[in-house]
Amino acid sequence: RQFISFFEGYRIKKGKPCQRKRLLKRQKKKEKKEKKSDPLFQSTPRNFRVGGNIRPKRDLSRFVKWPRYVRLQRQKKILQQRLKVPPALNQFNNTLDKNQTAELFKLLMKYQPEDSATKSERIKEAAEAKAQGAEIESSKAPIVCKFGLKHVTYLVESKKAKLVCIASDVDPIELVVWLPALCKKMDVPYCIVKNKSRLGWVVHQKTTAVIALTGVKKEDQHTLETLRSNFHSQYNENVQASRKWGGGIMGLKTQAKLEKREKLIQAEILKKAQY
Repeated sequence: RQFISFFEGYRIKKGKPCQRKRLLKRQKKKEKKEKKSDPLFQSTPRNFRVGGNIRPKRDLSRFVKWPRYVRLQRQKKILQQRLKVPPALNQFNNTLDKNQTAELFKLLMKYQPEDSATKSERIKEAAEAKAQGAEIESSKAPIVCKFGLKHVTYLVESKKAKLVCIASDVDPIELVVWLPALCKKMDVPYCIVKNKSRLGWVVHQKTTAVIALTGVKKEDQHTLETLRSNFHSQYNENVQASRKWGGGIMGLKTQAKLEKREKLIQAEILKKAQY
């Protein structure tokens, strides 16, 4: 062994540079192997091959074969980004911000219509009172949010609606695409809210395309007027939004390619300008 180590040392000194590097590497590997392992803390390297240790968790979503409906909705979203979107459809991307939405829903929640359980209980109590011979006072209809496309359309056409809220994600969009134009014509303030399910939650439904307010109590009159004036300036009077086209956003690769092409064109123009 001593002779071999001496001989290797001699070769490292006298040999070519590439040979020296190889020999030095070999020596280092040997030294590492010769290091004595601590008997108390023995290294147990894991083997992640077939039948070995369980692999650590990692994100495998790229390798998942997603269901057809998931693939379709993702493709639809990308297509809507790529294709040019006409102004009539693009206006539904101009939704309320977080603070305005919070203010609006605070008001709407005060005027929730009664759910089916409360209604059946009220009718039952009225029937019991009538059976006992008590007089039932004829009360006015409560002030609540009106919903349903046909009903809201009638309220807008008859100018009874004070404020209209339209969902941005109605499918098919053709159901409500004409409603902003009608609201503008009848001079009824309207707004576009992000989620149809959130509007549905207000009126005890799964989803709702539109909600309208026909009136509020005296204490909420100031809040309603503030919202009406804000939405009127943001939507009804905003001519630019109704003329703006959307979409046409290319992918990252295409954007990089176009930027590169533009740089080359600019460099060519600069060259021509020098001569």
